[in-house]
Amino acid sequence: QVQLVESGGGLVQPGGSLRLSCAASGSRFSINDMGWYRQAPGKQRELVATITSDGRTNYVDSVKGRFTISRDNAKNTVYLQMNSLKPEDTAVYYCKAHAAFFAFWGQGTQVTASS
Repeated sequence: QVQLVESGGGLVQPGGSLRLSCAASGSRFSINDMGWYRQAPGKQRELVATITSDGRTNYVDSVKGRFTISRDNAKNTVYLQMNSLKPEDTAVYYCKAHAAFFAFWGQGTQVTASS
């Protein structure tokens, strides 16, 4: 069983920045792909960004150029640097990690961009 603990969410004014962190622990296997997803009220959960164990990244078009995903393999931690936040980025952000043949989710952290 893999535990994912997210941190770094909060309230920020539009145009501001936040950095999310997600630390994975308890895995008997190497952590492979990691990623961030988000779910706004009344909407389906959507992919925000993913990163492979060797650093290849993928972003949803709406965050390209504003968000950056990175990871520290030694710490089994993935980060999401979010700049130029917009009100439409408001959502609960979830961390996801793959280990062996399984996928694991964090509990979510609220990000709100509002004046």
